[in-house]
Amino acid sequence: MWWVAWVLAALVVLFCSLDVWYFLRAGAVILKAWFQPPVWDVTGEQVVTGLVTPRDIDMCHMNNARYLRECDFARFSLYTRNGVFKAVRALRANMVVGATTIRYRRALCIGEGYDLCSRIVTWDDKAFYLEQRFVSRKDKLVCAVMYCKQSVIRSSPDKILQHLCKRKVEPPEFPEDLQHWVNFISASSQALRAESGLDDKSK
Repeated sequence: MWWVAWVLAALVVLFCSLDVWYFLRAGAVILKAWFQPPVWDVTGEQVVTGLVTPRDIDMCHMNNARYLRECDFARFSLYTRNGVFKAVRALRANMVVGATTIRYRRALCIGEGYDLCSRIVTWDDKAFYLEQRFVSRKDKLVCAVMYCKQSVIRSSPDKILQHLCKRKVEPPEFPEDLQHWVNFISASSQALRAESGLDDKSK
């Protein structure tokens, strides 16, 4: 049974080298979303349910980093259901997270259920801007809210939406709080470019 030892050794190396559970769950989330009803409105909200488990906690409440991880999976599901992932692949583009900010309002405690509500708020020539809210199922309080800048590489949000909707789609107006955050990102980018002395166009 030498091959069993080799398999076990390979699994140990794999689990030590990669966050295997992350990739397995991401695949499962996308597969599940594939069989769910599509979200026809590109700015429509998607709700996924969650439960705070012992693996999510520190000091009996949800670890700060877990909120961001759950937001990753919720975005994968949203992009699968609203067709954005399909359009990105067709255009041979890519998307990466350019920035996030999260505000924690009340802790989600172990055993507490929540709804994670995700939606595309608006977009510009380089990125989509999303809002994701953690809403307690116990008292309907918004326990945390996150903004995410989803940067598009080798294409643009306009091209993705034109491919998806077969027409020009005008972006909704930026809410005031989101516009303040976008201004902060721009100011931070300019400061870092000045600090490095490079004419870098990264954001």
